[in-house]
Amino acid sequence: MPRSQSLKPIYTPANCNPAYQLNWSLSLFWRLHNDKLGTEWLPSLKMATEKDGVRILEYRNVGSQVSQFLLSTKPATAPQAAIRSVKGRLQYLIRDIYPKAFQRNYSLHSIGSAKREVIEGYVSTQLGHHKMADRNVQERLAQYQIKNLDVDLSQPVRSSHGLYVYNLHLVLVNSGRWVEIRDDILSKVRNMIINISKKNRYRLSAAGIFPDHIHLTLGSSIGDSPEVVALSFLNNLAYAQGMRPIYQAGYYAGTFGEYDLGAVRL
Repeated sequence: MPRSQSLKPIYTPANCNPAYQLNWSLSLFWRLHNDKLGTEWLPSLKMATEKDGVRILEYRNVGSQVSQFLLSTKPATAPQAAIRSVKGRLQYLIRDIYPKAFQRNYSLHSIGSAKREVIEGYVSTQLGHHKMADRNVQERLAQYQIKNLDVDLSQPVRSSHGLYVYNLHLVLVNSGRWVEIRDDILSKVRNMIINISKKNRYRLSAAGIFPDHIHLTLGSSIGDSPEVVALSFLNNLAYAQGMRPIYQAGYYAGTFGEYDLGAVRL
């Protein structure tokens, strides 16, 4: 949304009720061998990270210098904050044994109930599953779909301290399931999705724009929470349509990547 003192966001963390499934595989790297560590600290770490919106689902050592965590997070928690929560609180718990336990680098991968190729394929083929009674409308809708073949969400992004994959599947639903088929409105929606993605450097791979809802698949920066990403789309799309509450006060946000949860259960 353009920065203006006269414009207040319609959608905020306080008034939105999201649905979400946000999972991550986090690997931390030790300076020394962690053979003496054990797992006595794990219950305390789980309790501590819960306060940060981070739940540790599973943990294991991979060799003697890599610790791997399976996490779930809340929409307001950015992946970067989740890393800080686990790493910082664990360092505090083991400070007497390992004063400077970890290397600065990390590896973080978003994971979902289905793999990337399944999610992106689902979004890209949604038009075929939402048949309109009027064939002309169906054909018109086809021109508003987005598929960016030059965006490869399988490739990790390098930050200053590590590699990460942060992919989101977002779903926005029209308020009251209002059906919108006017070309001028659909064109504004499509253009705004592209502009939001460019402005925020979201790597938009696909957008399914339908009369009563929108699907998006994109990669984001590790510092942006899913909540921030979703609210950016909700408010800017509302702005493009007369600053009206076009969408339900909520959204679905799900992570996905090259592996599904069944493949990475520890």
